[in-house]
Amino acid sequence: MTNLPGDLPPFGPGRHLLSVQQFDRDSLQRLFALADLVRPIAERRSICTVLDGAVLGSLFFEPSTRTRLSFESAFLRLGGEVTTTTGFTFSSMAKGESIADTSRVVSGYSDVLVVRHPDEGSVAEFASASVVPVINAGDGAGEHPSQALLDFYTLKSELQRRDRLVDGCTIAIVGDLKYGRTVHSLIKLLSLAEGITFRTYSPPSLELPPDVAHYARARGHQVCDAESVTDALVGADVVYATRVQRERMTEEVLANANISGNLLNRRILKKAGAAEIIIMHPLPRDSRMDSFDLSNDVDDLPGLSIFRQTDNGVLIRMAIFLTALGCSSDMVKATTKQRPWDATLRWP
Repeated sequence: MTNLPGDLPPFGPGRHLLSVQQFDRDSLQRLFALADLVRPIAERRSICTVLDGAVLGSLFFEPSTRTRLSFESAFLRLGGEVTTTTGFTFSSMAKGESIADTSRVVSGYSDVLVVRHPDEGSVAEFASASVVPVINAGDGAGEHPSQALLDFYTLKSELQRRDRLVDGCTIAIVGDLKYGRTVHSLIKLLSLAEGITFRTYSPPSLELPPDVAHYARARGHQVCDAESVTDALVGADVVYATRVQRERMTEEVLANANISGNLLNRRILKKAGAAEIIIMHPLPRDSRMDSFDLSNDVDDLPGLSIFRQTDNGVLIRMAIFLTALGCSSDMVKATTKQRPWDATLRWP
């Protein structure tokens, strides 16, 4: 495998997962194969105890619902146990403890840590003092590797349903491209594929950072700026929409962005001739009026994939834990059995 930027080693047993740049195409396929293997477990058709006795430390210093519950559910589905804390208010950091001290102490209680922090680079700082693997669950406007992995996996699966490949596809990426860390990680990870065309659209002041665009172009992909959402959609196979990250913006940036109405709705898709397009979104989406996000009126369109994305998040994160803790596919198979209970919903 080629050397990774920043001297990050490839992701594997006993190693942190801080960036998507820790993957090459082969290691990505191995992770996806593990995800395929654990699908029956994630879908509650089987029970696995391969992580029996292992403890996950879940530390979210920034609000989260989907990501935190997805990571914790993934670990529990593999037979492990979870200890968790959320926010700064009830952490020792509120008393002035350093990231390094917190990391060293908490990592002594766990076998693996999942950390989200509002400041870019803080998860890497956390990892530098930890004695167990640390999984980056999002660091400010930096990276969100597990989200990019589940997005790539979902994109691959959705295109396969249409007898298409990721190689050579056209992806419209629209919304907040400056503060949307999911976009940064996804574009970098998709750069492992071949011949992708990225069509980007964002409001003023929320454009894709030049270094992310350069990263993709340097690896043979096209990154084209569109003048409107409609222009970005024309001829695209997939649209990836992102919520405007108002909580990360200054008042000046927010004022210059001039955001209102819907970012993407049924009317815009129809105008672009894209009613059948694959629709992805990292969630949460802001369903309020004038939120400039993905409208609810697309929810019955055949290409909507946002809830398959969230489902895939559990099995991708299961695969991440299995890799970090050195569990092979044979170990998973040996500790898996059919469930004795039935959680099938029969209502009404």
